Amino acid sequence: MQLKNLKTNFLGRDIIYYKEIDSTQNEIWRKIKNRTIKNGTLIISDIQTNGKGTHGRTWYTDENNNIAFSLFAEINCNIRLLNGITIEIAKIIVNIFNTIYGIKLDIKKPNDIVVKEKKLGGILTETLLEGETVKYLIVGIGINTHKEKFTEDIKNSATSIKKEFNIDVDRSVFIAEFCNKFEKELTKRIGN
Repeated sequence: MQLKNLKTNFLGRDIIYYKEIDSTQNEIWRKIKNRTIKNGTLIISDIQTNGKGTHGRTWYTDENNNIAFSLFAEINCNIRLLNGITIEIAKIIVNIFNTIYGIKLDIKKPNDIVVKEKKLGGILTETLLEGETVKYLIVGIGINTHKEKFTEDIKNSATSIKKEFNIDVDRSVFIAEFCNKFEKELTKRIGN
């Protein structure tokens, strides 16, 4: 998978794509354990069979063309420098949809992207700490861009961009723009 208009120094320069995987987030942790991952790597999947949400919940990515990816950054910084990082990520996502597609999404703190009080995206931020130092930052993002089928338990509380706005989102454009903006935010916080 190629990202369109990627302007980063390291984020998204290495991409691992899966048609189907248990979880992009889990795959990054496996690669950290096996020492087989480069700084800035993105893991993208069409389908996640056991995607990770917050509080141990599952994030369903069971149809093609939705956004499901995780990114890995070696940052080696004091944990205080990452205060509020999840809400900044949410702001970046909302800004991209507003700028590129002209649609207004809302943030339900700390990590949900919503429209009309229905969830259409989520952010999972995980770190590997050594004392006060964050060695690794792993960010998982799931956005229902084209999802049409919702299970009984979430059909009244979840939605998608396609369902709400009838817009086709090009995920390679979205992910590239996210990497461009998020790398700037990281650099602002931790230098490098």
